[in-house]
Amino acid sequence: MALSKLDSLYMAVVADHSKNPHHHGVLQGADQVSLNNPTCGDVIHLSVAFDGDIISDIAFAGDGCTISTASSSMMTDLVKGKSSKQALELADIFSKMVQGETDDRQKELGDAAFLAGVSKFPQRIKCSTLAWNALKKVIENRKENNG
Repeated sequence: MALSKLDSLYMAVVADHSKNPHHHGVLQGADQVSLNNPTCGDVIHLSVAFDGDIISDIAFAGDGCTISTASSSMMTDLVKGKSSKQALELADIFSKMVQGETDDRQKELGDAAFLAGVSKFPQRIKCSTLAWNALKKVIENRKENNG
């Protein structure tokens, strides 16, 4: 069965983000959180630097499958320069999208919108949302620590 042009583009974008992840590494002095997906072994270490409420820099490290790594790369591209509130809204849109919900705001996800097809593979949803959940945890921890 031949792949459609859209499927081919999806595969190319996901493969590129997985093989050449953006913002890969660790930021010293930044807020940090580590999460894992015990069902497949994916692990992410997320570093987020803030300037006030704006995400001024972000990086991730760890070991993950193609979808987890690609999603992490896409997420870091998308939220850098955004406020905590904007980042949480994007995380919510992404989470709903990979669970099969459609929303006009999905266009705000940039490359991450290519992961909408994950909804057809429930066992991969946790892979795709790991980085986004780490981001939510960093922001939650920051709010708790700063009152």
